[in-house]
Amino acid sequence: MIKTKETRQETASIEEKLRNLYKLQLIDSKLDQLQVLKGELPMEVKDLEDELAGLRLRIEKNEEEIRQIEAAIANRRNSIKESEALIKKYQKQQSNVKNNREYEALNKEIELQRLEIQLHEKKIREASEQQEHLKSLETAIKKTIKEKEKHLAAKQEELEHILAETEEEEKVLRKKSAEQSAKLEARLLQAYQRIRKTYRNGLAVVTVNRDACGGCFNAIPPQTQLEVRQRKKIIICEHCGRVLVDEGLDQ
Repeated sequence: MIKTKETRQETASIEEKLRNLYKLQLIDSKLDQLQVLKGELPMEVKDLEDELAGLRLRIEKNEEEIRQIEAAIANRRNSIKESEALIKKYQKQQSNVKNNREYEALNKEIELQRLEIQLHEKKIREASEQQEHLKSLETAIKKTIKEKEKHLAAKQEELEHILAETEEEEKVLRKKSAEQSAKLEARLLQAYQRIRKTYRNGLAVVTVNRDACGGCFNAIPPQTQLEVRQRKKIIICEHCGRVLVDEGLDQ
């Protein structure tokens, strides 16, 4: 069969689309490798920063609670002094009473103030225990903060080191990726990006290796392999949906 000029142009056009698509995949795969090199460090750094912020907030709340307890203890101590002053006052008045009825009434007032003092002392002991518990808790939190800060500093240093090593390369690759993406028609680019998002390794375009798909490793029929090598149309793996190309396409 004699190929017309239009047929040859169409074939060349499809081959060029496949070539551009595969080149884009190779560039994006290098970018993916840089992200793998960073690993989960950015997320670990963010998690540590959030955890430290939470711990520092707990310290603030803890210190505020301690201040409130100290104020409550001070108020109860003042109340004890007031009760002691009333007891002295009532005891002095007892010396000048005219009958037993007045004496007993003052005696009841004295007993009431002594009960008030006992109650305040009990509440002060409980508050002091709570205060000590909060101080111990604060000490433990501060120790944890120091450990987390040390861990965060190490992770940040590690991340900064990796970023310093890869920043220039990543910048160049992202520029190349944008330039290569511009060579593709919008619909093909959208399909490529959609497939990339489907798989964790980001492979949307794969070669046929040893009669199998380079993405899912399922066998590719001989007829399909022939069509892939001919580069006359875009072939999709029937198992994983990735675009199939032959190994010599990037040459």
